[in-house]
Amino acid sequence: MFLYGASVTSTLAVNAPHHTPHLRHRSVFAIDEVRWAAVATALFLAGLATKLAGGPSWSWWVLLLGCYATGGWEPALAGLRALRERTLDVDLLMIVAAIGAAAIGQVVDGGLLIVIFATSGALEAVLTQRTADSVRGLLDLAPQRATLLLPGNREQEVDATTLRIGDEILVRPGERISGDGVVVDGRSEADQASITGESLPVPKEPGSEVFAGSLNGTGGLRVQITRAARDTVIARIVAMVEQASATKAKTQLFIEKVEQRYSLGMVAVTLALFAVPLLFGAALEPTLLRAMTFMIVASPCALVLATMPPLLAAIANAGKRGVLVKSAVAMEQLSTVDTVALDKTGTLTEGMPQVVGITTDEKQDEVLALAAAAEQFSEHPIGRAIAEAARQRELVVPPAADFRATPGVGVTARVAQRTVSVHRADSAPNGNTAVVVTVDQHQIGVIELADRLRPSSALAVRDLTVLTGRSAVLLTGDNHSAAQRVAEAVGITDVRAELLPQDKVRAVGELGGRVLFVGDGVNDAPALATAHSGIAMGHRGSALTVDTADAVVVGDDLTVVPALVALARRARRVVIANLAIAGAFIVVLSAWDLFGTLPLPLGVAGHEGSTVLVALNGMRLLSRRAWRS
Repeated sequence: MFLYGASVTSTLAVNAPHHTPHLRHRSVFAIDEVRWAAVATALFLAGLATKLAGGPSWSWWVLLLGCYATGGWEPALAGLRALRERTLDVDLLMIVAAIGAAAIGQVVDGGLLIVIFATSGALEAVLTQRTADSVRGLLDLAPQRATLLLPGNREQEVDATTLRIGDEILVRPGERISGDGVVVDGRSEADQASITGESLPVPKEPGSEVFAGSLNGTGGLRVQITRAARDTVIARIVAMVEQASATKAKTQLFIEKVEQRYSLGMVAVTLALFAVPLLFGAALEPTLLRAMTFMIVASPCALVLATMPPLLAAIANAGKRGVLVKSAVAMEQLSTVDTVALDKTGTLTEGMPQVVGITTDEKQDEVLALAAAAEQFSEHPIGRAIAEAARQRELVVPPAADFRATPGVGVTARVAQRTVSVHRADSAPNGNTAVVVTVDQHQIGVIELADRLRPSSALAVRDLTVLTGRSAVLLTGDNHSAAQRVAEAVGITDVRAELLPQDKVRAVGELGGRVLFVGDGVNDAPALATAHSGIAMGHRGSALTVDTADAVVVGDDLTVVPALVALARRARRVVIANLAIAGAFIVVLSAWDLFGTLPLPLGVAGHEGSTVLVALNGMRLLSRRAWRS
């Protein structure tokens, strides 16, 4: 049977506050990369301001060189380490280009390049650290201690990691279950939404499976352990997230995919321009000036700005609309998705039940009022939904007395000298939840409840289908009937239900292509990490889900998801156009310097002009027109 009478929330708060997971991230300034980037940016701004204010040249040179040192030492060191492995990465190339710019007096240009790379590295370090913290914090869902039952009904508190298959534990009301197992005695319900995604607490009785980290209701349970601590569902979620996140961390921006060839080619030509003429007796100063001019005009400043400003502008635009995109890489990945998979509970639905129908031979309002009277002391989702339905109908709810919540049965109260009971029905249509209302042991009606669909879900699914050219897929841990009902309401035909976290990961892989997964619960985190791109519904989402996803929807409006994908695609088109512009300038100016005599001021002007042009082109994505929800 099903219990939904007493307050699980308040019981947990009183009896087991130490079990409630709370993921706290350390300050971003505790991360080395962030501190160095902040100092480099401050020095750059101070140097630029001093120069513009007409200060002594030595003063702004000192400040800008300080920017070089603080922002450039880490990428320089990383580049030198890469050289040991016979690879040349763009970080070292940027440092060389910045030093080359300073060598011929363009220290401000080099400083800007240093700041861009230092800031990018700091953002990556922050995201990596937060994901790692959340993965570790996920383990707090499963309590560290367990009550082990010994022969003679004796109890012993033990470390949960020492539980072995066959051990029996006692789970008291309001406690989190400390291991995967099977109920051998007792009746209750468990909130396991974080594990399976089911929207309502699941009834538990002898023979029922339970999961570590799920929250027990108001009944006591005796559980026999069936999996070792390292093999629990919650432990496997941690492992899957770590593995998938490590794999996705290797993803690079489009421009970085060609950095090796470009870097080697640029360095080789620069050295040749300097060394070859000297071998034939050329003067040192003009030869060095020619080589440095080539390094300036061929340096990938414009290429870097061709990529970053459009993506960062798109990120800022999305942020103003309530969507947080975590990085330029994430925005680029969103631009290429061709398949969409969505979770049900908390994503397409709000994760909260509502009354959708009342079957009775009496007046519906009378049945609802009596049920609300019996449930008025309950904090269970079903009780709150019934009470809310009565308030919406502006019904007069009579007072109740002698309220009782029986674990595994339901609630009973005295209402107007009559005994009113509300308990779960054995079956309900369409995968919904149904409760039976009785007065003095005579059934007077059945109230049907269902998870509330987000108003924006159907429109979002339609827009995503149009964008990708493929129908969306529903992946959920809930039962088939409930999943099918929601799918029909939003226009999804491919439904895969009763999936555990590893099943969702497998389903994402089977879909093929570049999959965008949208979810909200801890059970969605592995799929979010595995998918080509992941978006979390952050309003009700777990901390791990929010940190694992590439983007987070702050509110409840699901239509921002297709709008974000469309914005990402516009950003990608601008990036491609900018790369063409920057590439054209580099080719023309480099050819001029190689086969003619390119005056340094003209080379710098052309280089800076291309940089400004692509930056301004990218800034167009900040406009309201670029966001079309």
